[in-house]
Order: sequence, then structure tokens, then C-alpha cells
Amino acid sequence: MKTGTLKQILLITDGCSNQGEDPALVASLVAEQGITVNVIGILEDNHTEQPEGLEEVEEIAGNGQGVSQIVYQDVLAQTVQTVTKQAMTETLQGVVNNELKQILGSEKTMEELPPDQRGEVMEVVDELGETCDLEVLVLVDTSASMTNKLPTVQEALIDLSISMNARIGRSRFAVYQFPGRKKAIQQLVDWTSKLDSITSIFAKISSGGITPTGPALKEAMYQFGKKTLRRRFMRDDYTDIEEA
Repeated sequence: MKTGTLKQILLITDGCSNQGEDPALVASLVAEQGITVNVIGILEDNHTEQPEGLEEVEEIAGNGQGVSQIVYQDVLAQTVQTVTKQAMTETLQGVVNNELKQILGSEKTMEELPPDQRGEVMEVVDELGETCDLEVLVLVDTSASMTNKLPTVQEALIDLSISMNARIGRSRFAVYQFPGRKKAIQQLVDWTSKLDSITSIFAKISSGGITPTGPALKEAMYQFGKKTLRRRFMRDDYTDIEEA
């Protein structure tokens, strides 16, 4: 069974969007492109009331066919890994369910199989989770209220990189902040297999400004497959030259 490369956007934020398109609607568009949108909402350590952005966090992840979690800073590292793995498993379960429907010729899903068969299918899902290729674009809210949370985010992303690279399959990451200086997002780390390089970069991030979550998600979507497109265009150029 071939799954291709699993693609995820991991949005880390602590507030509501306040400029641009509705981020939940944008998340639906992103999901249509085969990219899962996961959202982690970070609470202040002394926060005791219902967080204002909770509903938006869940709505974005729901429309993006991903996973959402609201957490305090001290458990962020563990949550980032959990959300990434959970979203990967759920995506793979969807792939397996589609395969089952084709094989069985019915609307049967994994949950409707007998326990022993369901266990065997879950073993396949677990194996795919270890061997498939994974691309995660981390989108970090750097508005003013996130200033004191960024060191924790940095540590969490390094832990995520270490955890994901323990898999057999290839893992690649990119990190963007929003808002950017001139655009909705700004690249911090280009696609790489290790995120240890973010230590020096995070120290230079300037926090502040608006929270354009919708435009940021849309721009993040365009960052997947750029290298593939570039290689394809180069091949097309070479073909034109050879034909000439």
C-alpha cells in the first residue's frame, strides 16, 4: 500500500485571528489539497477561564481534518509530538479505510471489522506510521502576546524533530512565523530534516502586530511542493532546449 508523503501544517498560537480571511474556511481549502491542519492553542499558566480562542482553534482543526489541543506551556513539547503523531495515524486510518472499501466492495470501515481483523489492520497503520514520509510545516504565531512563550515553542520543536527522526520514514520540517515583516508569513527555517538550527533564529524573532491566521494558513499551503515544481519547470526548460 502506497501512501505518498503525509503533509501537515502545525499551527501554534495563543489568540484569535483579527485580520484577513476566516481561518477555518482557509483550513478547508488547505485540507482539499491533501494537507492536514493541526492546531495547538497555548494558555497562560495562570489562565483559569475559558480561553477566548478555544472555539476558533477547534474549528480550524476540524475544517482542516486535523487535531487540536489547548495546553499550558509546561506540556507543550509533549503535546506537539502527540498531535503530530495522532494526526498522522488518523490520516493513515483514512487511507486504509478507503483501501478496505475498494477491497470489500462496500462501505465497511476499520471500526466495523471483527476484533482480530481490526487488530491486524491497526498493525498495518502503525507500520505505515513508522515508514511513510512526513512533511510538517510549523506555523508559529509571533504576535505580542506570544513573546514569553517563544522559548518554550523552540524547545518543543527541537524535541519534535528528534522524535520524528527516530522513525524509519523520512521526516522534513519547515518553520514560518506570522505575521511576517512584509507578507502574511516569514520563513525561519527552510525544509530540513533537523530543527536544531532554530535556536539562534528564535532569539532574533521580533514579536508584535496583528494575527492574520487565515492569510498565514493560505501562504503556508503554497510552501509545499515548491521544489518539486521547480524541478519540473527545469525539466520542461531542458526539454524545450533539446527539441530546439
